[in-house]
Amino acid sequence: MNITGKITGIKYRTLLADNPTVISMKDFDINKAPSVCLLNNKNCTFAVSKWVSPKRTRSYPFERVYNTLHLAKKITVIPIIKDEGEDGDRDYIQWDTVSLMSLLDVFVVFAYYDEAEINPRNSKKITNQQLNNKYVISKVKEIEQYHSSALHWNLNELQTNFQKIIQKAKKSYAEIECKAGVKLHDFAGLEKFQEKIGKDVSLFMEFSRDKAEQAQAREYVTVQPKESLSTLSKAKITITNYLGGQYFFTVDEISMLADTLYLIEGKHSKNALLPSISDIKDGLLKMILYSNLTQVTANENSVKHEAVLSLTSCKIKGCVSSASTKKELNEFFEANAITLSDRQMVELLMEEARHNKFTVKIQYSK
Repeated sequence: MNITGKITGIKYRTLLADNPTVISMKDFDINKAPSVCLLNNKNCTFAVSKWVSPKRTRSYPFERVYNTLHLAKKITVIPIIKDEGEDGDRDYIQWDTVSLMSLLDVFVVFAYYDEAEINPRNSKKITNQQLNNKYVISKVKEIEQYHSSALHWNLNELQTNFQKIIQKAKKSYAEIECKAGVKLHDFAGLEKFQEKIGKDVSLFMEFSRDKAEQAQAREYVTVQPKESLSTLSKAKITITNYLGGQYFFTVDEISMLADTLYLIEGKHSKNALLPSISDIKDGLLKMILYSNLTQVTANENSVKHEAVLSLTSCKIKGCVSSASTKKELNEFFEANAITLSDRQMVELLMEEARHNKFTVKIQYSK
């Protein structure tokens, strides 16, 4: 089934966000900072998250962004390219990532790596890559003086500064290759990326869309280890926003009951009673999208829809949802000997679902 929908704005209240560590600007080093922090500089405070790769499926970057969404001014630092060596992966930032951050009112600092070491487990790969901290700080200070929206900043950076950052990344990786003595991927691929997005943002969108559609097609036929589905009813969903950006996702599971289409994001645990908080927050970012969809169609027919976060475990007994009563929740907690901290987390999760009008289900599954 092919599903489409539009997002014209985001309304969402987060309740599970962590309390970030506070760091002053004079002590800030993006490479040493935690994955999320509050950065103080004089009278200005930013919530800063960082990605370790431009690829969205590595190291839970959505969880990190989620943990900043309740704060006023949000910055996320993303390497535009990460090359792990000829024997490893090379990932590029995608337009959909930039567009999604803009939609969530998050300023993007497009960063680049300029230091690395030989991977001790594989001499044909590099590891411990370090972002250029001076460049990141300079961009944060620019944002401090910037009074337009994150959308405007992100688009302006793409249009006026992106080529320069690619050149810096290219030069740095050439130096890393020489110093570390590790062969990296052919620079022809990097030059092709630079050329594809060099003339117009629309070319970047097109380049990323081709890549995302290919990834979507691959994922469509793959069941991930952290998914446990009652059916193999995966479906492609294409989301268009007011920026003209398109997100090509695969819904883990769909269900059509009466005239309502249920968009189900699944998170599964084999060894614990509940999926990890990182998995849950990763799923919540999908809920932010799905719960704000309008004009949803399934195979070109207009449908009502509901977003569902399905949390499953091989070890859990019974079933509860965000529609369950306090008594039902307590009985579920007792039956599964859920710890106090996990009870509090589940209660907040259920409240977040009710407030934002989506459903959370917790149940057994192999």
